[in-house]
Amino acid sequence: MEEIGVVDVLLIGGALLAYALFSRRLAGSPLTPAIAFVVVGIVVGSGVLDLLRLPVGSGELRLLAETTLALVLFTDASRLDSRRVIRDRRLPVRLLALALPLTIVLGGALAALLFPGLGVFEAVALAVLLAPTDAALGQAVVSDERLPGVVREGLSVESGLNDGICVPLLLGALTIAELESEPEFAGEIATSFLVEISVAVAVGVLTGVAVGALARSAARHGWVDGGWWRVVPLVAAALAYVGTDAAGGSGFIAAFVAGIAYGRLVGREDAHRSTELSEEVGSYLSAVTFLLFGAVMVPAAMAEIDVATVVYAVLSLTVIRMLPVVLSLGGTGARWPTRAFVGWFGPRGLATVVFALTVVEDFDVPGASRIVAVATVTVLLSVLAHGLTASALTSRYATWVHGHRAPLTEEPS
Repeated sequence: MEEIGVVDVLLIGGALLAYALFSRRLAGSPLTPAIAFVVVGIVVGSGVLDLLRLPVGSGELRLLAETTLALVLFTDASRLDSRRVIRDRRLPVRLLALALPLTIVLGGALAALLFPGLGVFEAVALAVLLAPTDAALGQAVVSDERLPGVVREGLSVESGLNDGICVPLLLGALTIAELESEPEFAGEIATSFLVEISVAVAVGVLTGVAVGALARSAARHGWVDGGWWRVVPLVAAALAYVGTDAAGGSGFIAAFVAGIAYGRLVGREDAHRSTELSEEVGSYLSAVTFLLFGAVMVPAAMAEIDVATVVYAVLSLTVIRMLPVVLSLGGTGARWPTRAFVGWFGPRGLATVVFALTVVEDFDVPGASRIVAVATVTVLLSVLAHGLTASALTSRYATWVHGHRAPLTEEPS
């Protein structure tokens, strides 16, 4: 099995250096970091120059993607206005309780229709794998202060929780597909789901509260040096994720919940200040992840690509995502521009990459190559489509919002 070598490190380091040197000129342009690093990855990967040859199932990419996702989730959660989230909980609740299940059902049905070679539970696994949205790719939208707070916070909460919710569903679907069994142990899957969520919430709360209380007390006594203060969230995110994973829970939900608890205890101002390093590290790791995604996963997917794969990827980013969102927001007072905006900005990224690598490394299902290829093409299209439209559509929606006052999502912050 090949591992990351000197040439790989030099390529990755060179790409980071090149982007850093031109980062100010690129800021605000359609060339987002994700697009830039995916393109670089494709060029240096086996599909073009063949300089970076890390195998898809080597484990390094999965570890990097998991680490990045956990850190991004903790950082974003720590900066949420938890009081606003509780007050305006209808949006995230509807996105998670209604839109997410509808997305999985619709995605599974269309996967079974377009890919008759997949088994029923392989089709379900594909739908679950593509259901989570990406906190990192959606950063440009959820951090834009021109948008209503309820929209930004709602999309952040959705992206923070939906990947963790999907973990037990994905593992259950893949287990049934691998064993070619009838769904006789649906009760076991439901139990596993509840256990994973419960463990994640418990460990996340305990970690966030413990670290937050210690940090707040130390800060009040003046014991914390400014530089070391920024290390605290990094450690908290790692403890929440690793501890929950070891206990059999969803580490991603734990990282998100821990971030909320930490931010609530230390206060939003200190949370912003202390997570600056975490945000920067998360951004750099995300860049490397997308470079390796472009170099490793995209060439492998191109060997499997066909019309059905492209059609499903496009449907996943449009109909399969947007129709459930539009339906789930019925009766909330959200008008059509809001429903369309929230529906469109459900990018697929790190969570889908992690899930696709899980299929490769942990399961032996007949449709694995098809599932991974569809997931890869969907993420690739999402990086391009959402990256290129984020700035323009956010500006247009912000302008529309400030000219209208209506219930829920149209109410400016």
